[in-house]
Amino acid sequence: MKKLINNPADVLVESLRGVALAHPELSVDLETHVITRATPKAQGKVAVVSGGGSGHEPLHGGYVGVGMLDAAVAGEIFTSPTPDRVQAATKAVDRGAGVLHIVKNYTGDVLNFEMAAELAAMDGIEVGTVIVDDDVAVQDSLYTAGRRGVGLTVLLEKLVGAAAEEGQDLASIVELAQRINGQGRSMGMALTSCTVPAAGKPTFDLPDDQMEIGIGIHGEPGRHREPLAPASEIARQLVEPILADLDAAGPAIVMLNGMGGSPLIELYLMYGEVVSLLEEAGVQIARNLVGDYITSLDMAGCSLTVLKADDELLRLWDAPVNTPGLRWGA
Repeated sequence: MKKLINNPADVLVESLRGVALAHPELSVDLETHVITRATPKAQGKVAVVSGGGSGHEPLHGGYVGVGMLDAAVAGEIFTSPTPDRVQAATKAVDRGAGVLHIVKNYTGDVLNFEMAAELAAMDGIEVGTVIVDDDVAVQDSLYTAGRRGVGLTVLLEKLVGAAAEEGQDLASIVELAQRINGQGRSMGMALTSCTVPAAGKPTFDLPDDQMEIGIGIHGEPGRHREPLAPASEIARQLVEPILADLDAAGPAIVMLNGMGGSPLIELYLMYGEVVSLLEEAGVQIARNLVGDYITSLDMAGCSLTVLKADDELLRLWDAPVNTPGLRWGA
């Protein structure tokens, strides 16, 4: 294993220390592993909190800032943060109008955020929750009951973050979040496994001439393995399952996401292939992202997310944002 680390047990805390040094606009609590805005938003606005296991950077900590998250809670690598830490984040950012929890559909995350919401209620904080389950690759997995939450999480955090920033109330934001979740789907693939530092070896073996279709973001194997194919064929295997599950004709927000180990030149090449297939199917790409936005450590590969959009979603997408992980509209 070759990684830029010291002791594998200290990776998370030492990484968070680096985040704090690199981004003075953020406040990083090394005890609770909670990242918040150094300058809170105005009183009377809904706060937005997300989190989960580390190893998916820039998700979630990279999306704390104006126009997106108020706080992110970092668990150990691929491990859900504990309820008390989620509660600490919730309490830290509440501005008197309630807090939205954005939770990826993994059993540990769902249970721990649910417990945290109950603890927050004891503190008099109203919490709304959306569970993201956009992955069309599997119905159930080692980590979930139902579909996994993957790339749509990024788009959802941007859109509901904008709604909260402009002053929408909690009920409206919960409804918006649920609508976004219902209109977005994702599919991923891998060329290599990832290597968790504490394990010191790849999570699964994948020969050089094979690829895994339908992987999750924790290094889970996909729905099937097959011989390595040209990018045009890989794009088809990402697009077709999404369009089979979602009527995406019309305007859409599309993200071609890297899993952490594929260079940008390959991601743009893949995006070109994806665009051709989506346009043939009547999908009009109104907005897009290409790059590493929700990763799986050093895994090579990519995922595709398609969100059926309307005028409101496009307006919220265009709202200014200032976070380490996403910068546009400035």
